[in-house]
This record gives sequence, C-alpha cells and structure tokens, in this order.
Amino acid sequence: MAAVGLLHLDPCHCSVASTSFSSKVHSENAKKLLGARRCAVTRLNSVFQDNKANGDFSSPSGGWQVRAVRSESLQSGTTPGVDDETEVLKRQQLFNKIAPMYDNLNDWLSLGQHRVWKRMAVSWSGAKGGDSVLDICCGSGDLSFLLAQRVGRAGKVIGLDFAKEQLSVAAERERKSPRTTAATIEWIQGDALSLPFDDSSFDAITMGYGLRNVANIPQALAEIYRVLKPGKAASILDFNRSPDLLTNQVQGFMLDNVVVPVATYFGAQEEYAYLKTSVARFPLGSEQEQLATDQGFTKARHYELAGGLMGVLVVTK
Repeated sequence: MAAVGLLHLDPCHCSVASTSFSSKVHSENAKKLLGARRCAVTRLNSVFQDNKANGDFSSPSGGWQVRAVRSESLQSGTTPGVDDETEVLKRQQLFNKIAPMYDNLNDWLSLGQHRVWKRMAVSWSGAKGGDSVLDICCGSGDLSFLLAQRVGRAGKVIGLDFAKEQLSVAAERERKSPRTTAATIEWIQGDALSLPFDDSSFDAITMGYGLRNVANIPQALAEIYRVLKPGKAASILDFNRSPDLLTNQVQGFMLDNVVVPVATYFGAQEEYAYLKTSVARFPLGSEQEQLATDQGFTKARHYELAGGLMGVLVVTK
C-alpha cells in the first residue's frame, strides 16, 4: 500500500492529544466547562499588518489570541501536565519551521493523492461562484487556492492560520502563480478557537488537517458554526481513526516506517513524530458527527477516504 497522506500535522493551534475524549458534549455543558476552568488568554506582542509584500498578516481586529483550556475530556491537543500557552507557542514554532518543506513532504508521502482528497473536501463544502469562503488552518494554501478557483473573481477567500511562516509561503505561492479567473486571497494570522469574524459571515468553510490538532474540538466546531451562514456547509478533512483494527494497524505501520523516516530525512523528525499518537486520540467519525450535532449543526456526515486512512466531516448549519 502506498504511503497515502500520512503526513499532515497542519499548523493550526496545534498540540499533542490528551488521554481521553468525550463523544457527547452538549453546547451548554461545553460552555460551562470552559467557563469553570482557568482560561489564560494571551495576545501576542507582535501585531502583523496585512502586507503580503513583507509577509506580515493580521486579523481584522488587529491581533490574535491563544486560548488556554485545561479540560482533559474535551482536549484533542495539549500535552497533559504542560502549560497550554507554552505548548501552543511551541507548536507554532514547529509549524513555522516546517513551512519551507511542507508542500514537498505532502507530495512525497502521499504520492500526490492529498490533492485529490483536498479537491473532494472543497467540493463537499458547496462553495460556488461569488461566495465568501473561509479556509481554517490553511497552511501553505492548497485548499484556499482551490476555493479561489471555485468562487471566482466575484467571490472572497480568506485563508487563516496561526503560523506566520506558513502564511508567508502561501502568499508567495499566490504571487508566483497568478490566477486570472480566481479570487484574490486574504491571508490572516489567527486562532481557530477564536475566529476574528462576525457571526454568519461565510457561505462555505474548509479545514484541512486542523481539527485533530486544535486544543478543544467542540470549541473549534462551535466557532465554525458561529461564522457559517445558515443552511451552508463546512468540510473538514483529516486523518481518520477507523473502528477497523486492520486499517489502524496499516496506518500505524505507515506512520512508523514511512512518514517519520522520510520526515527525518528532511530534518523534521520532531514535527512528525507525534502523528501516530494524535491520530490514536482523534475522535471516530461517528463521534465527530455527534460533536458537530451537539454544537447545533443540523446535518453531520463523516466520509472515509483512501481505504479508511483519511476522512472528511461535512456539516451543515
């Protein structure tokens, strides 16, 4: 079996998975838990202006936040016992580091198949000509570029990520490959758990390999729900934790014997070594559907791709 897609950490509020996961958390309960625990909100000292020429990026509010939440039953991301702020900033540094090699690693490790899965995810988002769309955890911009082609010059595309270097790579890719029929993309540095946008702002949303890495999955889904327009859809692509034992064994073997060795060759062993653990702690597709429903989505369907190694959660507000 080919080493299909077993590489995506994607730089969006990333951290290592916690020891447990609750598959049924209602919105109100999640809010209470979040309010009951200490939330340390850190605003970074550097506020980046929206200037692609010098690679600086900012949210419309003039900055971005890192929310620290210590809830072991809700977390997907932070290392137990490690300060959230420290862990998140560490992850940000790691994803900034891998930015220059990220696209090459994607192609090497998936044999190019990641492009097929991303096109499927964009298609399932329902984005169409003239739409205003958001790509959360955009990384180097693959899904953002596909969205820009889909919505056309009359549309609007925002690519959001917390790693400045990833955004720099994305902006440079856009500059070098002008698309005369595609929308211009606005690159914003921001937090997936505190999106800097008004309610009901977008006609479609995508998220590629980010949900598994956020510090709080219900909160991330709640933010997607908040900024999505009623009746519209979001498409969330990530690794799949299959209930099938054989699929999990194949996936684990590929991670241990293909992904990490290749990443090590590129000098990114530390950045990719935690993938197996993060996938093992990621919710099953059915659990993701339940979490989305708990946040208010009227429809939630998880689709397995690549023989169960990947998955796409499609949700409708």
